[in-house]
Amino acid sequence: MTAEPWVSLEDVAKHLGVAKDSVYRWIDTRSLPAHEIGRLWSYKLSEVDEWGRAEGAPDDSTRGDR
Repeated sequence: MTAEPWVSLEDVAKHLGVAKDSVYRWIDTRSLPAHEIGRLWSYKLSEVDEWGRAEGAPDDSTRGDR
């Protein structure tokens, strides 16, 4: 079994189809799973996907990053 790789903020934003600012905001306000390793934020896409199914990201009408 291969370990899941860590991905960057840019990868998560692209995966979710949102701006990087939204990812940072969701870390602070909606408990998006992120791990600070050194000075960088790292993510597991499986955790992000699970968060999206359980918590739900706000819909387009509530986003202010457009």
